[in-house]
Amino acid sequence: MENSIILNNILFEMRHIFKNFGPVIALEDMSLFIQKGEVVALLGDNGAGKSTAVKIISGVYQPSSGEMFWEGSKVNFKSPEDARSIGIQTVYQDLALINTLSICRNFFLHEEPQTNYGFLKLLNLKKMRDDTKEILHNMGIKDLNPDSLVSALSGGERQAIAIGRAHYFGGKLLILDEPTAALSVKQTQKVFSIIEEVKSRGASVILIEHNMIHAHEIADRIIIIRHGRVHGEFLKNDVSIVDLEEILAGYK
Repeated sequence: MENSIILNNILFEMRHIFKNFGPVIALEDMSLFIQKGEVVALLGDNGAGKSTAVKIISGVYQPSSGEMFWEGSKVNFKSPEDARSIGIQTVYQDLALINTLSICRNFFLHEEPQTNYGFLKLLNLKKMRDDTKEILHNMGIKDLNPDSLVSALSGGERQAIAIGRAHYFGGKLLILDEPTAALSVKQTQKVFSIIEEVKSRGASVILIEHNMIHAHEIADRIIIIRHGRVHGEFLKNDVSIVDLEEILAGYK
């Protein structure tokens, strides 16, 4: 397999990151980079270090040693708020959506626009509805009513709302935790189209994946993680699904 990765416009970089939990080494000398406007899949077995790596990127954990850089400047995240403040947004599997609220209320949860009426501050529901409808329309979702309850949505539609929200609120780097888990083929393709739309608007995406077929279909670049290290990285066109199976199984 030839590797034709060319560095171009790096958004985020980890250099020689170690992470220990007491005597347990979760990450060992991990270095990786994310370029602007690309989709990168992190592949590896359970316990390989994928989740630890993205929790460090998103500010949940702090590395034991090593350095991180954002657009060329060194960064040190003490909390998820630090990471979000510069444009790193994470969409977890549970999506953090509230079933009993509408789509637009979920979209603007904790970020609600308000209108002043004298001493009163009221939710600007019209802006919430209009903005939600416009954002979803721009992402190719034209048949959802912003006032519909999230409980009535499919898994793919829920993912679309969570991804769209993350990008709308300043996400330059979106971390998606198993976004196609438990989705049908049709819903998976809808999520892929949302990811492509977000990418076309200049954002970068990290996918935590177990499904190598999904990773190979949507990612521009695939990073294999094993035992807390980067075991290999490939452009999609430089590696086949069979190659990925053999690498993950330890044959290569």
